[in-house]
Amino acid sequence: MEKYSAYRDPGTGIQPFLTPVPSPGSHSSVLSTALLPLQYVVGLLRLILIILLASVYALVAAVFAVVPPLKHVISSALIRAVLFCLGFFWISTEIVSKKRGRSQKLKDSWNPGAGDLIVTNWASWVELLWLAYRFNPVFVLPIPESPVQKAFSITPSPISSTPRRRSGRSSMPEVPSSSRNPSSQIEIIGFTPVSLLTIIRETGRAPPYVSVTKATKPRSLDEIRKTSDRPVVVFPECTTSNGRGLLRFATLFQQQSLPVKGWNLFVMCVRYDPPTGLSPTVTHSIPSSSSFKGKLNPLPHIFTLASSLTTPALTIRLLAQADSPSSPTFMVNEILNVGPGVSDELAEASAVLISQLGKFKRMTMGWEDKVRFLEFYGSKHT
Repeated sequence: MEKYSAYRDPGTGIQPFLTPVPSPGSHSSVLSTALLPLQYVVGLLRLILIILLASVYALVAAVFAVVPPLKHVISSALIRAVLFCLGFFWISTEIVSKKRGRSQKLKDSWNPGAGDLIVTNWASWVELLWLAYRFNPVFVLPIPESPVQKAFSITPSPISSTPRRRSGRSSMPEVPSSSRNPSSQIEIIGFTPVSLLTIIRETGRAPPYVSVTKATKPRSLDEIRKTSDRPVVVFPECTTSNGRGLLRFATLFQQQSLPVKGWNLFVMCVRYDPPTGLSPTVTHSIPSSSSFKGKLNPLPHIFTLASSLTTPALTIRLLAQADSPSSPTFMVNEILNVGPGVSDELAEASAVLISQLGKFKRMTMGWEDKVRFLEFYGSKHT
């Protein structure tokens, strides 16, 4: 859409925040209209079942908190049932070895333990369910040093040249020209552990998150990792994208040298198929703002997926541990050129590896640009 053209990544031309829509050739308007009543009925029945399963999950989390093994077994079964209700009957999971140049079936060797980190991209709340079902991890949300300055309060500056073609007229007069350049990075000063239900509600939003209040004390990843009895999941993008590329990683591991020693780093990526006329997008880059001012986010998107009569596709690609930055044989120079511009070697190495795993283009836009996009998007939908 032309009015959002200012939020395209200048290096790749990708719009990473708008909800993907089907390509013109994939529309089946007549069939979609005919199936609409059936979709509503199926969606409503599935949604009721999902809400019941979520309620039981919350009850299990409270009642069996003192018995972690039993809690994990029951919770995993409930989460897998939710994924099944959404149409994820089979989830393609493969271990990819860079050295061998081919994929392998999932093995028990990719098994994060207590205090290990799982680093991945973030495009939806669906992969949160898969991670919780498979590894029972601790999820963390980032805490920025300061809020992002509003785009409308920035003094305009000349537009830098970009590789994409420009039209003869201004495509977005409402937004200052400076917003066409990627925002400068804001330091992440720490993290806070959150529950699965909390991070699902925050999907689509950007820092500072609603569940992170001024009273929340930032904790370092190292502190959380050392005190955790489960793996810890980190999303270096700090927010969701629409899955078309990889957002700029925040600086999270400044004091960490390569290869990592003392704990294991597990690198993975998530890919979703593009939407079609009958299959909605699984990605959730924009929070559901129409549901009681976003308090029920992402319930409308859950209903959309539950209403689909097709099988959604989720592909999980796991990097073989022999190629991980925590492997003793990890060769830094094979992954990145260490220089004065790289302040966080581990974050940069993770970004390179995830982009290779998922065949993603890396963008110069980050979560700071997502904040400004949501600000502008909200002004157009209020």
